[in-house]
Amino acid sequence: MRVISLLASGTEIIYALGQGHCLVGRSHECDNPPEAAALPMCSIPAFDTTVSSGAIDAEVRRRLRTGEPLYHIYTELIEQLKPDLIISQAHCQVCAVTPDDVHRAGCRMPAQVLGLSVGSLAGIYDGVRQIAKALAVPAQGDLLVKQMAGRIGAVTAAVAGRAVPSVVLLEWTEPIFAMGNWGPELIEAAGGRPLLGAKAEHSAAIEWAAVVQANPDVLIIAPCGFDLPRTRSELPRLRSLPHWQELNAVRAGRVFLADGNRYFNRSGTTVVETVEMLANILHSPIEGVPAHADAWCTKRIEGRGNCISRSGVLFE
Repeated sequence: MRVISLLASGTEIIYALGQGHCLVGRSHECDNPPEAAALPMCSIPAFDTTVSSGAIDAEVRRRLRTGEPLYHIYTELIEQLKPDLIISQAHCQVCAVTPDDVHRAGCRMPAQVLGLSVGSLAGIYDGVRQIAKALAVPAQGDLLVKQMAGRIGAVTAAVAGRAVPSVVLLEWTEPIFAMGNWGPELIEAAGGRPLLGAKAEHSAAIEWAAVVQANPDVLIIAPCGFDLPRTRSELPRLRSLPHWQELNAVRAGRVFLADGNRYFNRSGTTVVETVEMLANILHSPIEGVPAHADAWCTKRIEGRGNCISRSGVLFE
């Protein structure tokens, strides 16, 4: 079978199923595992994503209003690759290529287009099974789900009995978005009490005042699509917001920045690493639970806004 994955989590899952040899193309976001980068890239954002988070939000909203695409799909390349299966996502029309995007691009081929809709941890597991079924390896899908659930369960057991801090997890900073979907479940699995975001519901814009009122013990900033260095660039704006200095998380030095692109906002196998990461953020150190230290950092120097990763790397 020949497969093109236009969804980063789909690519992760295919490799985790031991079916990486089936892939003949990928999206611009497929970066895990590293060997996926060697595949032909079949999509790209339709606008400049290096601008500020506020400018990105405004442009996305404008394009949704006018019906302009958020992604360019390389139709001719896809047709040349002759896929039997194209994997996309149907859960959100913004964060990755959707089945409608593929059809609007005018790809002329008989390929099946599988659109995953995964608004919860159970939905992520179901997505694994859907891909495994489409690849005719359903048993591997069941095994992978069992392994993922087992690792998450081990983290929950490791933090049992510890104090449960309240947590606000932001997946966008201008406007402010509290993470919903599977985010609250991951926080709970790691021994935290999620605030503001709703389980299995789309993330939604909120007023900054809601964060101030929630006044969490821990504040985690992991914008959708941003890696750790890009996330760090969002700090100056947040520090300028009213009552920032008064937040319990700020006063206690428990503001954390994380790679939202690869971990928190990706509905694939890395949710396991995200729970392990969260456990170390909330309860560090956790013996026997990997910290994934290069994917997050804790804010240390208020005046300069620098942060130091758990592996000791200073981000200027």
